[in-house]
Amino acid sequence: MDFPYNDPESRFHAAWQAVSIARPVSYSLFTFGESDLPYHLVVDAKLPREPVSLTQGEIKITRPMIITPGNARPEFQGFFDDHDFDDVVQFMLQRTAAFSNLKFNNQHGPTQIVSDSVEEVVARLNQRLDAEEEDRVAILTAPYGLGGLALLRYATERVMRSAPDNIQELRERGFLPEM
Repeated sequence: MDFPYNDPESRFHAAWQAVSIARPVSYSLFTFGESDLPYHLVVDAKLPREPVSLTQGEIKITRPMIITPGNARPEFQGFFDDHDFDDVVQFMLQRTAAFSNLKFNNQHGPTQIVSDSVEEVVARLNQRLDAEEEDRVAILTAPYGLGGLALLRYATERVMRSAPDNIQELRERGFLPEM
Protein backbone atom coordinates (compact mmCIF):
# COMPACT_ATOMS: atom_id res chain seq x y z
CA MET A 1 0.00 0.00 0.00
CA ASP A 2 1.42 3.38 -0.98
CA PHE A 3 1.01 6.42 1.23
CA PRO A 4 1.28 9.96 -0.14
CA TYR A 5 3.16 11.24 2.91
CA ASN A 6 6.86 12.04 3.06
CA ASP A 7 6.79 12.25 6.84
CA PRO A 8 7.41 8.78 8.39
CA GLU A 9 5.16 9.54 11.37
CA SER A 10 2.23 10.46 9.11
CA ARG A 11 2.82 7.37 6.97
CA PHE A 12 2.87 5.21 10.09
CA HIS A 13 -0.35 6.77 11.42
CA ALA A 14 -2.14 6.24 8.09
CA ALA A 15 -0.93 2.63 7.92
CA TRP A 16 -1.98 2.03 11.56
CA GLN A 17 -5.50 3.19 10.72
CA ALA A 18 -5.60 0.98 7.60
CA VAL A 19 -5.21 -2.30 9.52
CA SER A 20 -7.94 -3.70 11.76
CA ILE A 21 -8.85 -6.32 14.30
CA ALA A 22 -11.98 -7.88 12.84
CA ARG A 23 -12.47 -10.31 15.75
CA PRO A 24 -10.98 -9.08 19.02
CA VAL A 25 -10.37 -11.20 22.10
CA SER A 26 -10.91 -10.05 25.66
CA TYR A 27 -8.72 -12.07 28.02
CA SER A 28 -5.78 -10.47 29.86
CA LEU A 29 -2.18 -11.38 29.23
CA PHE A 30 -0.19 -13.09 31.95
CA THR A 31 1.60 -10.75 34.35
CA PHE A 32 4.61 -13.06 34.51
CA GLY A 33 6.07 -15.42 31.93
CA GLU A 34 4.77 -15.93 28.40
CA SER A 35 1.39 -15.19 26.82
CA ASP A 36 0.22 -16.64 23.50
CA LEU A 37 -1.94 -14.65 21.09
CA PRO A 38 -3.27 -16.94 18.33
CA TYR A 39 -4.61 -15.22 15.22
CA HIS A 40 -5.75 -15.50 11.61
CA LEU A 41 -4.37 -12.74 9.38
CA VAL A 42 -6.25 -11.88 6.19
CA VAL A 43 -4.27 -9.65 3.81
CA ASP A 44 -5.90 -8.03 0.81
CA ALA A 45 -4.54 -8.61 -2.68
CA LYS A 46 -2.09 -6.23 -4.28
CA LEU A 47 -4.44 -5.65 -7.22
CA PRO A 48 -8.25 -5.78 -7.41
CA ARG A 49 -9.82 -9.17 -8.26
CA GLU A 50 -6.71 -11.07 -7.23
CA PRO A 51 -6.86 -13.64 -4.40
CA VAL A 52 -6.27 -12.58 -0.81
CA SER A 53 -3.89 -14.35 1.56
CA LEU A 54 -4.70 -16.08 4.84
CA THR A 55 -2.10 -16.91 7.48
CA GLN A 56 -2.61 -18.60 10.83
CA GLY A 57 -0.10 -17.87 13.56
CA GLU A 58 0.63 -16.97 17.12
CA ILE A 59 2.41 -14.08 18.78
CA LYS A 60 4.31 -15.00 21.92
CA ILE A 61 4.83 -12.16 24.38
CA THR A 62 7.45 -12.83 27.03
CA ARG A 63 8.00 -10.75 30.14
CA PRO A 64 11.38 -11.28 31.79
CA MET A 65 11.37 -12.37 35.43
CA ILE A 66 14.25 -9.99 36.19
CA ILE A 67 14.75 -6.72 34.34
CA THR A 68 18.35 -5.85 33.52
CA PRO A 69 19.88 -3.19 31.25
CA GLY A 70 20.33 -5.93 28.64
CA ASN A 71 16.62 -6.78 28.42
CA ALA A 72 15.08 -3.40 29.16
CA ARG A 73 14.16 -2.65 25.53
CA PRO A 74 11.32 -4.25 23.57
CA GLU A 75 12.27 -6.82 20.93
CA PHE A 76 10.31 -7.89 17.86
CA GLN A 77 10.93 -11.03 15.83
CA GLY A 78 8.99 -12.20 12.79
CA PHE A 79 6.77 -9.16 12.28
CA PHE A 80 8.06 -7.26 9.26
CA ASP A 81 9.52 -8.36 5.93
CA ASP A 82 10.60 -4.83 5.06
CA HIS A 83 11.82 -2.19 7.46
CA ASP A 84 9.75 0.87 6.46
CA PHE A 85 8.43 1.53 9.96
CA ASP A 86 11.28 0.18 12.13
CA ASP A 87 12.42 3.58 13.43
CA VAL A 88 8.91 4.83 14.21
CA VAL A 89 7.94 1.55 15.92
CA GLN A 90 11.08 1.53 18.05
CA PHE A 91 10.60 5.20 18.96
CA MET A 92 6.97 4.63 19.95
CA LEU A 93 7.52 1.49 22.00
CA GLN A 94 10.69 2.54 23.80
CA ARG A 95 8.83 5.50 25.25
CA THR A 96 5.93 3.49 26.61
CA ALA A 97 6.53 1.82 29.96
CA ALA A 98 4.10 -1.02 29.19
CA PHE A 99 6.44 -2.30 26.44
CA SER A 100 9.85 -1.48 27.87
CA ASN A 101 10.97 -5.05 28.60
CA LEU A 102 8.70 -7.26 26.50
CA LYS A 103 9.83 -9.72 23.85
CA PHE A 104 7.43 -10.23 20.93
CA ASN A 105 7.91 -13.28 18.72
CA ASN A 106 5.58 -13.95 15.79
CA GLN A 107 5.40 -17.54 14.60
CA HIS A 108 3.18 -18.44 11.66
CA GLY A 109 2.39 -21.24 9.30
CA PRO A 110 2.37 -21.09 5.51
CA THR A 111 0.30 -18.45 3.79
CA GLN A 112 -2.71 -19.73 1.88
CA ILE A 113 -4.02 -17.98 -1.20
CA VAL A 114 -7.82 -17.69 -0.98
CA SER A 115 -9.94 -16.63 -3.94
CA ASP A 116 -12.58 -14.86 -1.85
CA SER A 117 -12.62 -11.24 -0.72
CA VAL A 118 -11.33 -10.15 2.70
CA GLU A 119 -14.91 -9.79 3.93
CA GLU A 120 -15.85 -13.31 2.80
CA VAL A 121 -12.80 -14.86 4.44
CA VAL A 122 -13.49 -12.98 7.69
CA ALA A 123 -17.14 -14.06 7.67
CA ARG A 124 -16.19 -17.71 7.08
CA LEU A 125 -13.55 -17.62 9.84
CA ASN A 126 -16.01 -16.00 12.26
CA GLN A 127 -18.57 -18.73 11.56
CA ARG A 128 -16.01 -21.47 12.11
CA LEU A 129 -14.64 -19.95 15.33
CA ASP A 130 -18.19 -19.39 16.64
CA ALA A 131 -19.12 -23.01 15.87
CA GLU A 132 -15.99 -24.17 17.73
CA GLU A 133 -16.84 -21.77 20.60
CA GLU A 134 -13.33 -20.38 20.21
CA ASP A 135 -12.91 -17.03 21.99
CA ARG A 136 -9.11 -16.81 22.18
CA VAL A 137 -8.29 -16.50 18.46
CA ALA A 138 -8.35 -13.08 16.81
CA ILE A 139 -8.98 -12.25 13.17
CA LEU A 140 -6.86 -9.43 11.77
CA THR A 141 -7.12 -7.72 8.38
CA ALA A 142 -4.65 -5.59 6.48
CA PRO A 143 -4.12 -4.05 3.08
CA TYR A 144 -1.40 -5.62 0.96
CA GLY A 145 2.04 -5.12 2.50
CA LEU A 146 0.79 -4.23 6.00
CA GLY A 147 0.33 -7.66 7.57
CA GLY A 148 3.20 -7.11 10.01
CA LEU A 149 1.67 -3.84 11.15
CA ALA A 150 -1.68 -5.57 11.81
CA LEU A 151 0.19 -8.05 14.02
CA LEU A 152 1.98 -5.23 15.83
CA ARG A 153 -1.30 -3.38 16.41
CA TYR A 154 -2.95 -6.51 17.77
CA ALA A 155 -0.09 -7.28 20.15
CA THR A 156 0.28 -3.72 21.42
CA GLU A 157 -3.45 -3.30 21.99
CA ARG A 158 -3.54 -6.58 23.95
CA VAL A 159 -0.65 -5.38 26.13
CA MET A 160 -2.31 -2.01 26.77
CA ARG A 161 -5.69 -3.57 27.63
CA SER A 162 -4.03 -6.06 29.97
CA ALA A 163 -1.98 -3.46 31.85
CA PRO A 164 -4.64 -2.61 34.51
CA ASP A 165 -5.15 -6.30 35.35
CA ASN A 166 -1.39 -6.87 35.44
CA ILE A 167 -0.88 -3.90 37.78
CA GLN A 168 -3.65 -5.18 40.06
CA GLU A 169 -2.00 -8.62 40.20
CA LEU A 170 1.35 -7.02 41.09
CA ARG A 171 -0.39 -5.14 43.94
CA GLU A 172 -2.10 -8.31 45.17
CA ARG A 173 1.26 -10.11 45.25
CA GLY A 174 2.88 -7.26 47.18
CA PHE A 175 5.14 -5.99 44.38
CA LEU A 176 3.43 -2.57 44.26
CA PRO A 177 1.94 -0.46 47.05
CA GLU A 178 -1.85 -0.35 47.46
CA MET A 179 -3.42 2.91 46.36
